[in-house]
Amino acid sequence: MPLTDIKVRNAKPKDKDYKLFDGDGLFLLVNKRGGKYWRLKYRFEGKEKTLALGVYPDVPLRGHFLEEGDKESWIDGARDLCAKARKQIAAGIDPGALKKAKKVENREIDENTFEAVAREWHQKQIGAWSESHAKTTLRRLERDVFPWLGSKLIRDIEAPDVLKVLQKVEARGAVETAHRVKVICGQVFRYAIATGRVLSDPTAPLKGALTPVKKQHLAAIIDPKEVAQLLRAIDGYIGAPIVKAALQLQPLVFVRPGELRQAKWDEFDLDNALWSIPAERMKTRQPHLVPLSSQSLLILRDLYPMTRRSEYVFPGYRSNARPLSNNAINAALRRMGYAKDEMTGHGFRAMARTILDEVLKFRPDYIEHQLAHAVRDPNGRAYNRTAHLEERRAMMQAWADYLEALREE
Repeated sequence: MPLTDIKVRNAKPKDKDYKLFDGDGLFLLVNKRGGKYWRLKYRFEGKEKTLALGVYPDVPLRGHFLEEGDKESWIDGARDLCAKARKQIAAGIDPGALKKAKKVENREIDENTFEAVAREWHQKQIGAWSESHAKTTLRRLERDVFPWLGSKLIRDIEAPDVLKVLQKVEARGAVETAHRVKVICGQVFRYAIATGRVLSDPTAPLKGALTPVKKQHLAAIIDPKEVAQLLRAIDGYIGAPIVKAALQLQPLVFVRPGELRQAKWDEFDLDNALWSIPAERMKTRQPHLVPLSSQSLLILRDLYPMTRRSEYVFPGYRSNARPLSNNAINAALRRMGYAKDEMTGHGFRAMARTILDEVLKFRPDYIEHQLAHAVRDPNGRAYNRTAHLEERRAMMQAWADYLEALREE
């Protein structure tokens, strides 16, 4: 007897799985946990096979119209799916093999959209990046690219498609960000080339298609008289003691602001006056050594009783488990009256580079190495982190003494 809606609905689980047959090979499999599954038994090329047609009640016995607002759509029932499979069999098509092929095709599509490839590339790179760079890169993709290109197959994306996305970024006034997003997209496409998903990089023809970025130097104070005023202003800062300590240490060590605020106590050897920054926190992805002057050691030893319960030298306001915010130094400079076009946390690096070279006359390679820039020896080899360490120790102490003399003038 053919099945009825009532019989299907009222089918109860038993000690063992059992089947309720409808006709033409269609049956309902009821398992002992109460699940109800539509199956079709058929023969193809002399072999008996079974095709899964769906789960009840998501797939009902009979098809019906579903009203959605002003529209109606047809929902296939198990009998409709059975009839379609029978037509495929009559045409010499194995419905089970066709279903598997479509599943493989869908999986390949899911794995080859721009978003899927971009996230795969991002995961491959994340171990070689700083945490902040990884977050920024993913955020730019999620905000500026995925909404428009994410669901497209990466092989179908052409240069005009990418340009339209970049022009949206430009339209909100973020010209430099548009260039950075272009670079990110190019890296994703080159990864897709390497993994056999595409044959070319559609960002390559976009050279010159975006508004040029006006090069702007980060604000920095390099005149010794103005440096002296800044140092005295830092000493008179009445904000949070941790921020004041960071402000005092920043000009002495002139590392990148992110490297300073994420500094951890276990990186410091105060007895040997050395700060060892691990590779994962450096922009260059190479470990870096910072010799500590006597003035730097004094700041750190004064700070230790205050922040020793945190792994961070400069923990955040709200939690010892996080470092100081990335805007803390610049915000403090603004409170002290220095506008963003006058001085920034990054400006202490330009200050040191200029004065160490032009006033104190230290060798440029010592300075560049201490700035953790890519410095090579006469044979083209990259210096390791201990290169000229003793000379750099002397330079860092001379620099600290010079700043102290300026402050006291």
